[in-house]
Amino acid sequence: MDLADITYFFDCCIGQWSIERTYHYMAQQEIERSHTDFRVDAITPDLRRKVLTDNGYGKVDEIDSLPGFQLAFHTVSDKGEEVTQELRALFVPQQQVGTVLRGDYLRDRAYEEDRPIISSFTYDQSNRELLMTTPYTKVVSVDSILLVNPTTRIRRILNYKRPADGEPLDSLVLVGFGVEQKVSG
Repeated sequence: MDLADITYFFDCCIGQWSIERTYHYMAQQEIERSHTDFRVDAITPDLRRKVLTDNGYGKVDEIDSLPGFQLAFHTVSDKGEEVTQELRALFVPQQQVGTVLRGDYLRDRAYEEDRPIISSFTYDQSNRELLMTTPYTKVVSVDSILLVNPTTRIRRILNYKRPADGEPLDSLVLVGFGVEQKVSG
């Protein structure tokens, strides 16, 4: 597998980001805006192993070459609600077909639920889009990060009501859009 492009993607993500997002709550027909200060740092070898252990994930070859990050963020919504969180993430590629890399996305703490979680990811080298799909208890979150250039990302978040096993994702509960700009290296 060729990890050069996804490694470049994550190298570009290192640094401080200023993020403006809009969330559309479908059932309530409400719109919320938020600002997030977001810090992304490289993940250390010890934290890579901790993410694997926290998730009960099996042995992984060449763990130190796997893409990942540690991040901290603080979000303030236009309603005055604040959220602060830190987490570590590791991406374990499983297969590559053409320009698309697929695998598991592990976090020591999930966004929606305070626990370690294993999700899936695809990364398309042709447009530098990382797509992460996480099945939470009540929703399935499909989160896209499109790297426009080393200092600009476009974010799309689609949360679906979690369907019964084998059923399609077709009931949106939340749609989010964001522009993310790097403010420092």
